[in-house]
Amino acid sequence: MLDRYFKLSENKTSIKQEMLGGVTTFVTMAYIIIVNPQILAQVGMPAEGVVFATCVSAAIASLVMGLYANYPIALAPGMSLNAYFTYSVCMAMHVPWRTALGVVFFSGVLFLLLTVTRVREQVVNGIPDCLKHSTAAGIGMFIAFVGLRNAKLVVANPATFVGLGSFGDKEVQTACFGLVLMLIFMSRKFHGAMLMGILGTALIGIFRGLATWPAAIFSLPHASSTFLQLDFRGASHLGLFEILFAFLFVDLFDNVGTLVGVCEQGGFIKEGKIPRVGRVLVADAVGTIVGSLTGTSTVTSYIESAAGVAAGARTGLGNLAIAALFLLAMFCSPLATAIPAYATAPALILVGVFMTQSIAQIDWHDFSEAVPAFITMLATPLTFSIATGLSLGLISYTLVKIAAGKIREINLLIWILTILFILRYIYLAAA
Repeated sequence: MLDRYFKLSENKTSIKQEMLGGVTTFVTMAYIIIVNPQILAQVGMPAEGVVFATCVSAAIASLVMGLYANYPIALAPGMSLNAYFTYSVCMAMHVPWRTALGVVFFSGVLFLLLTVTRVREQVVNGIPDCLKHSTAAGIGMFIAFVGLRNAKLVVANPATFVGLGSFGDKEVQTACFGLVLMLIFMSRKFHGAMLMGILGTALIGIFRGLATWPAAIFSLPHASSTFLQLDFRGASHLGLFEILFAFLFVDLFDNVGTLVGVCEQGGFIKEGKIPRVGRVLVADAVGTIVGSLTGTSTVTSYIESAAGVAAGARTGLGNLAIAALFLLAMFCSPLATAIPAYATAPALILVGVFMTQSIAQIDWHDFSEAVPAFITMLATPLTFSIATGLSLGLISYTLVKIAAGKIREINLLIWILTILFILRYIYLAAA
């Protein structure tokens, strides 16, 4: 039955091989169970509830991917999107986290509608490649900056805005140790390198007196603190349209970039296209809706799935193992919430490294491509806002293309977005 449903023989794989690939993917991406609650807790969200939401949304989305799309690609709350949720929406815009969850829910519903009508595919094709790659790179720099700040390697400086932290600080020392530890693990291609690095750093912190042992390792899930805590009325406010668009835009290209990378590695791409791509995109839409209802930010595909593919996974059967392990992990909230911020900071820095690899795909020899890409990458971390980086990148793309006499390269979607963003800045200036 499993062979017929998942087409194991056709893909030259086996149940054992698929289970091994699934476990490998889970171990590689399990750090999200620790990191996601820490990021969202900074805006007042109960960390225990976020652990529950993270595990449930990841399990359900991965099941949909495996059972409906039959791909060995795992999903969980996205690192770039939880950073946008916390730092850009809740902190910078002063949006309550319950309202932000409502916006995430509406974005998930919109993802699903756009996927069914195939609009998401058209939007992907309508955005210039230079903005796709620079957005990923800018988010990578943004996440790395957050990691450097959490590690106290970068601190506020009244003369230069930012400066280097003190290496006399025990937390800085421990974070640096964790970064070196992760670099060693990752350079030797150990599966679960980030998770081992986080746990190793946390242990060093405990031995140095910077943290204490968790009171327990296992406990029943604390669902009620975040489950169905959305503020739909606040989320329906027209002023939150920009946030909704940013969630859509970032998830769109983060997800597509991951899918292309993993599918290329697994040999799933046929004639330049991903078969069953509509079903693939349904998985993150469903995951996002479930995540918002249970209490976490947008769910997306994980590039760590490539580790499972390398271990032999070729179908969605391995996702059953991933889902089961995520469901078991939600009983470990005391362990996840006891990990200090300086222990997860190195993981954020290295996630930034992976995301900035897309810089190589930008045509730096074409001035009209390089300028908007550079502005997007620069503005995202410096303004501490992914939405601002996106908007300035789109506006500069249109202006530079006009100046270069390449108006025909500006499609209708870019014209509409450029006008909307210019009107937004005019409104903010007049307010």
